[in-house]
Amino acid sequence: MKWKQLPILAFDTETTGLEPFGGDRVIEFAAVELRLGPDGSVEDRIDHSWLINPERDIPRKVTEITGISASDVADKPRFIDVAEQIHKLLANAVTVAHNYPFDLAFLTREFDDVRRQTGERSMHWPEPLAEVDTVDLSMRTFPDARSHRLADLTERLNVELERAHRATDDAAACGLCFVEMARRKEVEDDLQAMLDWANAIGRPPEDGPIGSDDTGRTVFLQGPHEGKQVSQFPVHLAWMNKARVRGPDGWRWRFSEGVRRWTQRWLEVRGAGRAKQNPKTFHAQDWVLDPCVALSRQPATM
Repeated sequence: MKWKQLPILAFDTETTGLEPFGGDRVIEFAAVELRLGPDGSVEDRIDHSWLINPERDIPRKVTEITGISASDVADKPRFIDVAEQIHKLLANAVTVAHNYPFDLAFLTREFDDVRRQTGERSMHWPEPLAEVDTVDLSMRTFPDARSHRLADLTERLNVELERAHRATDDAAACGLCFVEMARRKEVEDDLQAMLDWANAIGRPPEDGPIGSDDTGRTVFLQGPHEGKQVSQFPVHLAWMNKARVRGPDGWRWRFSEGVRRWTQRWLEVRGAGRAKQNPKTFHAQDWVLDPCVALSRQPATM
């Protein structure tokens, strides 16, 4: 599969705070769809954006950072009202985000709430064709950089960022940074090659013991956890990555190289995570990023 022929969907969320499972909610979602030409340059761009009523107060500091106030979202749709549209956008695209785990956690929580309220079994994280984190790419592309904030990455790559901390502008800048890094590295137009370069999660090999159920969840297709979501059994994934069997010619891997590569990457990205979980301030320069990506040795100042 050629990734340059697929929609590149860079997305971003603005939220009421930093705790998706502690009561904070999404107040803005934006996805910028990029279509590439044969040479990898952007030929078309489509913006998708929603202000969302979080059904709770928006802290003053969040309004100062994002410019989004309670009055701005009072008459806007709730997440449940736009969930299906957002789900469809994400489902069959190469998705890109800056500090992907942050946005993933909030959207997973929002989709889970929609499923509980509606009973719609397919309303969960849609498992896109690829999940690319430009923070991780920045760390590996610029290992000596002192900061991997989006604003700093755009400056290094000469990518325009007009209004930081608004979802559409951040998403567009993130997507363009991904395209530019891929162009500079001359990444092969093959989806698996791009996933390997980006150290990104894609869908598991079609001929392996992991795949999708009738709702689109990634589950075990065989074994002791058949039908269960892989996210519930990371220890079993670790076993699959190391398991061997003895045959007439000696020991061999129990699962294929493709399956082992997928389980290893899933554990690195989703299981353990890439980010150190340190306290995060409400300083504008830190907002929307896990603090591990702000590597400056100098203390933050207001």
